[in-house]
Amino acid sequence: MYSTKKAVIRGTGSSVPRRIVTNDDIARLVETSDAWIRERTGIRTRHIAVEETTVSLAVAAARQALENADMEAEELDLILVSTISPTRVMPCTACEVQAAIGASRAFCFDLSAACSGFVAAWNTVSAYMTAGLVEKALIIGSECLSNLTDWQDRSTCILFGDGAGAVAVSAEEGRAFFPAAYSDGGAGEALTLRSSQGERCFMEMDGQAVFKFAVRRVPQVIEEVLEKNGLKRETISHYVLHQANQRIVEAVAKRLGEPLEKFPMNLQRYGNTSSASIPILLDELNRRGSLKQGEKLVLAGFGGGLTWGAAVTEWNRD
Repeated sequence: MYSTKKAVIRGTGSSVPRRIVTNDDIARLVETSDAWIRERTGIRTRHIAVEETTVSLAVAAARQALENADMEAEELDLILVSTISPTRVMPCTACEVQAAIGASRAFCFDLSAACSGFVAAWNTVSAYMTAGLVEKALIIGSECLSNLTDWQDRSTCILFGDGAGAVAVSAEEGRAFFPAAYSDGGAGEALTLRSSQGERCFMEMDGQAVFKFAVRRVPQVIEEVLEKNGLKRETISHYVLHQANQRIVEAVAKRLGEPLEKFPMNLQRYGNTSSASIPILLDELNRRGSLKQGEKLVLAGFGGGLTWGAAVTEWNRD
């Protein structure tokens, strides 16, 4: 059975810090090289916040998305922000975005699901719209992961970047798509934030464990979400995956038997921006005209928790 209401993306936006950090810059901090990083991750550069914050990046992306959607902030019923690196815990990032853009009617809250966060936020807003509770919403992924990075840890400091992406969404008549999402808390130690009491938190990762998890679980959840919605692989125009590592994206494409051309990537320039990566990529695809009316997209996230999930959406901006 399908609902008669579905979430439709009406506009996109993104924002990244001005400072660009190259692999050669990283090599001056730890024992590594540009070639070593590119070979293992595909990453060449990343943007690192100096003056920017998780809030300021989210606000900039939100304003772009609203403008792109020709939507006013006062029309919004909901603002949902996915982040694991908030500027402060309270008030939540979504409330600070609300105040900055003047969305006085919107209910606001944050969600924490790490690199699966944008897909989790999309599924949440879609459910609100299917239930008839929300008509217009902003979904934002915003991260300043540089604040959580140990710049002396070669296994993690090469990976992460800062940025924000946003989509403006409206509830429209039509068949809603069913999502698929999972968690495995028992495997959570593979990717964590640790600190001693009173000290800064830094990310720690078992890279091999995360890689094996991603290349196994992501194809499975994509196949499940296609089956749930009665879709064949050939009906999907783009698989918009969390931008963690080029090798992971390539492995997922191979396991699905789909051409790599259907898996757009921008991690080469931004690194892993956690919950911001999917909406930043959507914004780039939108603004360069790569998304055509009526095309079906799969959104898939995976990361800390461990968590993973996928959703289907149809590109219908017109």
